[in-house]
Amino acid sequence: MVEQEDPLYRREILRLAANATGAGHLTHPDASATVHNPACGDRVMVELTLEAGRISALGHTTQACVLTQASAALLAGQAPGQDRAELEALAGHVRAFLSGGPAPEGYGVFDGLTAHPGRHRCVLLPLEAALMALEST
Repeated sequence: MVEQEDPLYRREILRLAANATGAGHLTHPDASATVHNPACGDRVMVELTLEAGRISALGHTTQACVLTQASAALLAGQAPGQDRAELEALAGHVRAFLSGGPAPEGYGVFDGLTAHPGRHRCVLLPLEAALMALEST
């Protein structure tokens, strides 16, 4: 009998969360925002440093499920160099992917969530926080 991996907690997702790219506070952030998901209690704070309108670093603090932690780590690795329009586009692509569209780079690890709409917000929460932080600049 072959043991099947849980689609919500695949090894790749657990590895992203454990590596925790960007976890912690930035020394001198230019912007920050905290977003909370009242449905499950997840909370993520994102801090950004900006240079010429582009994200130069993203730090995050999560009190959240492994899906949100993995998404925050993935975003921390991808956000540097992006401006607001690019980050908004990424968020749109992730939303479309979770509804059955093609996966944006790196987000394919979350393909098991497409059948679990209640967990989509877990992946989107760090993106929402980053966009909210950019609104404050």
